[in-house]
Amino acid sequence: MEKEILAAIEVLRQGGLILYPTDTVWGIGCDATNEEAVAKIYALKQSHDKHSMLVLCRDADMIVRYVNKAPGIAFEVMEMSEKPLTLILEGAVGVAPNLIPEEGTLGVRVPNHDFCSQLLRRFGKPIVSTSANLSGEPTPLKGLQEVSREIIEGVDFVVNPRFQGKPTCKPSAIIAFGERGEVKIIRQ
Repeated sequence: MEKEILAAIEVLRQGGLILYPTDTVWGIGCDATNEEAVAKIYALKQSHDKHSMLVLCRDADMIVRYVNKAPGIAFEVMEMSEKPLTLILEGAVGVAPNLIPEEGTLGVRVPNHDFCSQLLRRFGKPIVSTSANLSGEPTPLKGLQEVSREIIEGVDFVVNPRFQGKPTCKPSAIIAFGERGEVKIIRQ
């Protein structure tokens, strides 16, 4: 796994795109702080929907470096969740501006996935995670074999599928939190 992680990090540092497994579905990723890399994902997916891309973070400490209005309840809910959960938090800072929607929020998730966890720890910055499909097409739920040739050829590095682990094969739940603790369930 070490060799695969180092190769992925090299691509991320150069502003490239990776296709990688997560604890949910295969995702397209890049350095979340690199505006040009984020623009490449929008172009590849043929989308500019800033609500469709979230970032994976190593842990809660990394999250609070990139969102400055996260209520404590959000982290409590994240800790209690038994399935992958994306938090939509206010006060996005330090990530690529083209990743932040008008309301200034950022979707963040801490993956429960060995490859992702090690990649995030070694890379030291959040990584964009968006489903590996063209905009309007179905999310590939069964693994790399469902990812279109266009996506595979449009990235700079494809992680070996042997690091897939045991994904849920469905997108994460999404809960939005206001800075005063308001809660809105977006996807269960």
